[in-house]
Amino acid sequence: MLTLAQTLQGLDLGFLRIIAHHWGIELKAPDAASARAALLDAILAPGLATEILETLPQDAQEALIALAQNGGKMTWSQFTRRFGEVRLMGAGKRDRERPDLTPKSPAEVLWYRAWVGQAFLVEGTETPEEYAYIPSELLDVIPVPALVGAGRLGRAALPAEYADIKPASDRILDDATTLLAALRNGWKLADIPATFSSIPREPLMSLCQAAGLVTAKGQVVAEAARHFLESPRNKALAFLVQSWQVSNTFNELHLLPGLICEGTWQNNPLATRQQVLSWLKELPQNKWWSLDSFISAIKDQEPDFQRPAGDYESWLIRQKESTEFLHGFSSWDAVDGALIRFIITGPLHWLGWMDLAETTGKPEVTAFHPSRRATAFWNDQVPDFADKEDQPVLLSSDATIRVQPLSPRSVRYQIARFGEWVRSNEREHIYRLTPASLEAAQKQGLKITHLLTLLKRHSGGPIPPSVIQALERWEASGVQVKLESSTLLRSATPDALVALRASRAARYIVEGLTPTTALIRPGSEQAVLTVLAELGYLGVWVANTSKE
Repeated sequence: MLTLAQTLQGLDLGFLRIIAHHWGIELKAPDAASARAALLDAILAPGLATEILETLPQDAQEALIALAQNGGKMTWSQFTRRFGEVRLMGAGKRDRERPDLTPKSPAEVLWYRAWVGQAFLVEGTETPEEYAYIPSELLDVIPVPALVGAGRLGRAALPAEYADIKPASDRILDDATTLLAALRNGWKLADIPATFSSIPREPLMSLCQAAGLVTAKGQVVAEAARHFLESPRNKALAFLVQSWQVSNTFNELHLLPGLICEGTWQNNPLATRQQVLSWLKELPQNKWWSLDSFISAIKDQEPDFQRPAGDYESWLIRQKESTEFLHGFSSWDAVDGALIRFIITGPLHWLGWMDLAETTGKPEVTAFHPSRRATAFWNDQVPDFADKEDQPVLLSSDATIRVQPLSPRSVRYQIARFGEWVRSNEREHIYRLTPASLEAAQKQGLKITHLLTLLKRHSGGPIPPSVIQALERWEASGVQVKLESSTLLRSATPDALVALRASRAARYIVEGLTPTTALIRPGSEQAVLTVLAELGYLGVWVANTSKE
């Protein structure tokens, strides 16, 4: 922290006399240098600072205490937002108008008494920021009330706020497996259904990229994916947590639901994430905590946590349904507050770190609580408990494969390369073997023998003989049965069909069945009837409306 001598350094004689006046010090020095030395000695005389502190207005004392509780400093923009502006002016105007005699804010009271200085400091980033600070010698005399627990960061949740608990889980491992399999099969992220996973696609994709499982272009990194899928669930989950913690590419601000970031400006997601985690680590680990009160406390005490120099103007962020950008501190709740909420209810919950809760009947998170895995994650360790992936896959005679929640993830990944995805939920993942899915697997160099070996090793019973037979026939001869939609044409005499074959409508005939019946292409019915009428044969189209 800067000293009082450093604070007085560079101040002109008029400013030094103003400070001396408010400290009750008689200053007769003829120049700034000698006045500075005399003022420093007088202010630091034993007992004077404590005496002067007691004479300060109540709101000015509260401002000093807030600064002291924050380590004796806070960004200048945050300080002036909380405690008012300081009218900075040239020496001549200042000496004429004497703003110190009619201060407009607690900040101005402290500024003209040298209780607060202003300086550019480097705190946690490489970019200097403008700070308000208390000179170190004066900081020592300020009585800082003891903070009770984590009271400065909100309050414990009320019982009603955690009535409906949503425990954290490791389901993200299954969602990641689903995503990796889809990408490996050539799917693009935009084409993957939202029902594919319990986590939105974009954050899940970004997390897999941060973990090195997927390239920036959306390609699966085969060896990394294999190691991830074959790892025990607790180690795989710890790997995702650690990857997220240290990632510079997983950008929560850009992933905020409902917001769009535009322009070339850059934020620092890693520093922001680490700051939020440090606050969360201060909280009692055995209590449910109010989410709204936590966010409000950050807004009140550390609002510029992600904004260099308190800049609320240069970042181009807007809501999806609006063309207006969210500028100014008035947008804090919509951007900065929303970011804190997203980190807690999004990544920290998805990664199994934070349990969430809601008020009964209100689908909005109101409280959070560290999960049973949190202690390990705080210490960069692997949780010492995990579910074993030993459940079998279930194969039906209709070539449907049901993969249970605790079937090996590596097995499901391979099955997904052979089968068409049907649906996924907490109970099972369903795939169906089809000619199209088998052909796609074949193009990737996979063989039916690979699939049969996989199923024999991991199925919950014998493979239905009909499935083995169907797979072997497909590998030998391709599609065995083909169903097509066509319209049946019936004529009273062969003459009508002969005439149709000789007309311009002949191209609509798919196949002749008998002299009086033929299959025609769906959609060509009216054109065929028109040509037959021109040939002297009136007909009618009887649409099949049966729902059987």
